[in-house]
This record gives sequence, structure tokens and C-alpha cells, in this order.
Amino acid sequence: MVDPSIDYLAEKVDSKYTLVILAAKRARELTVGNQNMPQKEVSTALREIADDVITYERKVR
Repeated sequence: MVDPSIDYLAEKVDSKYTLVILAAKRARELTVGNQNMPQKEVSTALREIADDVITYERKVR
């Protein structure tokens, strides 16, 4: 079970694809920065998105 829930996370972004990209980029940053994390990087990234630590801005072309 994912905590926070996918439904809750989907409310934080405009699409599920944005959520995946945002979490993946943050998880990569965490992997490079610290080798011995107590939690998995993706779990940490999802928590940060849920807690509004990670935000994004959509560029309009």
C-alpha cells in the first residue's frame, strides 16, 4: 500500500504523468545526494510531494 495514497497525490498535480515525472526526478536527486537513506528514495519523494515540499510550475508555450 502506498502512503500517501495515489488519490491524494493526484490532487497535488495536474495529471498522473506529472506525478510520475516529478517523483522520479526527485528520487534521482536523493539517490545522488545520499547513499544511506532509511527509506526508499521514491517513498521519500512521494511524501515530499504530499507535504508540498516539492512543487512544480507548468511552462506554457
